[in-house]
Amino acid sequence: MPEFLSFINDILWGSVMIYLLLGAGVWFTWRTGYIQFRYLRHFRKSLQRSVSPQPDGLTSFQALCTSLAARVGSGNLAGVAIAITAGGPGAIFWMWMSAIIGMASSFAECSLAQLYKERDANGQFRGGPAWYMSRGLGMRWMGVMFSIFLLLAYGLIFNVVQANSVSKALHFAFNLPGYVTGLALMALTLLIIVRGLRGVAKLMQWMVPVMALTWVAASVLISLWHLNEIPAIIETIFRSAFGWQEAASGAVGYTISQALTAGFQRGMFSNEAGMGSTPNAAAAAASWPPHPAAQGIVQMIGVLIDTLVICTATAIVVLLAGNESTHATVNGIQLVQKAMMNFAGGWGAEFVAVIVMLFAFTSIVANYIYAENNLIYLRMNTPRNVWLLRGITLLMIMLGTLLSVSVVWQFADIIMALMAITNLTAILLLSPVVRIIASDYLRQRKLGVKPVFDPARYPEIERQLAAGSWDDVPRQ
Repeated sequence: MPEFLSFINDILWGSVMIYLLLGAGVWFTWRTGYIQFRYLRHFRKSLQRSVSPQPDGLTSFQALCTSLAARVGSGNLAGVAIAITAGGPGAIFWMWMSAIIGMASSFAECSLAQLYKERDANGQFRGGPAWYMSRGLGMRWMGVMFSIFLLLAYGLIFNVVQANSVSKALHFAFNLPGYVTGLALMALTLLIIVRGLRGVAKLMQWMVPVMALTWVAASVLISLWHLNEIPAIIETIFRSAFGWQEAASGAVGYTISQALTAGFQRGMFSNEAGMGSTPNAAAAAASWPPHPAAQGIVQMIGVLIDTLVICTATAIVVLLAGNESTHATVNGIQLVQKAMMNFAGGWGAEFVAVIVMLFAFTSIVANYIYAENNLIYLRMNTPRNVWLLRGITLLMIMLGTLLSVSVVWQFADIIMALMAITNLTAILLLSPVVRIIASDYLRQRKLGVKPVFDPARYPEIERQLAAGSWDDVPRQ
């Protein structure tokens, strides 16, 4: 089985996914007028009124924190360590590139999710890739296929990955049995997910910033402590990214292919740009101003925070620990714990265990919200099916504490690739709409007015939205 999974991964990530991710990111960067560089200054404006409760949806800040909860998981710790092990320090450079390019893809998918969102039976906004595949492309079959992929990924596989990392970390730090970790995670998860989308969002809006800032602050302190070594670390990352690092003095040499593949795999698992997950949170926001681009910009910043800030914080800790930690035989979260122990002694492993537990827990909760959202799209959200999904989610958490980490990550890579291929195909087909959204927003900003998207200016989009709920969005 591991050999078969490795073969499938080699096909998907050896060529297909790398070219598709790069191509889509570059295409949307150009198509939107270099959105990730020109629109960053509008981030604050897009978050205005973001903390005031909205009667028909999440605030922009809640939507951002919910999406960050899914992004900021074990991939920001264990995933970074695996990337360094598989591709060398250069993998970090390609993680950065995946984020910078992926910001444009994230803007595209999240803006489309805002445009094509609808209301559910309770008046709550719902949307995501399945909705814009159905309404924007007229391809409900594609939406159904994507929803099934997402249910498999976020209801099953990714929760196994998160639970696996927590179990390994707690066992290493506290010698805690896996089943104890599993039971505790199951109980906490059930306690939160029964509160629904709004309840989860209210928790995430304070929990995510606190845990992210705690980890970044720890990395900054270590960096300041070893400030004289930082230039050499940065040089190593860039040299290794292009295969220039020599395999000498016992160091391992890595090819550019190894670094690029590992970086994009782990980078995408972490920031989820182009995968089609984040739009599920973006669509739930009652965006102000009522323009699809506003939420697209907000969620675009989430990619930057996740990869360029949090993942870099992990990379600095691991690389500063030296070759003994970087090229250790252990993978994943234990590598990060060993690195932290070099700086803080025994309690370093315990600190990392607590951080990864928080990261993984919030990610599991957000994963479930995404899965339930697509259950609604499939019109299968009966009480019985919702509780069945909850039960499966909890079962996957327990299984995650028992499975081999290599098998878990291979499954995650495959399902992530299938989701991304489906979603990227859809947003590329909808790229003319993305261009309209971006240019309409910038035009109004240049005129000095608060952008409001008027479908009447674009007959084709107006026809697509005729049966939807865009006109119900409060203009205030």
